[in-house]
Amino acid sequence: MLILDTCALVFDALDPDRLSKKATAAIAQADAAGRLACCDISLWEIAMLVAKGRLDPGTNAQEFIQLILAARKIVVIPITPEIAVKSALAEFCPHGDPADRIIAASTLIHKAKLVTSDHNLATVSGLQIIW
Repeated sequence: MLILDTCALVFDALDPDRLSKKATAAIAQADAAGRLACCDISLWEIAMLVAKGRLDPGTNAQEFIQLILAARKIVVIPITPEIAVKSALAEFCPHGDPADRIIAASTLIHKAKLVTSDHNLATVSGLQIIW
């Protein structure tokens, strides 16, 4: 499974040239295998970006999110009790952003790789990042 963080989802949908070549290749391979996923918190982050006017997808947030998910048949990973607890552990991740902590915990628990340009997540032990 390959998990896309919020920025990777947005870049893939609106500006694929912002993805690295390695990330683009990994996304294409996982897409062909039906193994792409994102965390539910990323959908909330996208909705917030649209609501605050920091992202203009040319449509409303709900339609944009549905288009992103349908275009590549992306599976949405929900926050489980295990993910919630792991993401809250102080020693787990020095990163303070709750969404990033949830995305990192989800990636580890699902034994997946994460497409992200967020260098802060590189400090999370065991997290396999593609960028």
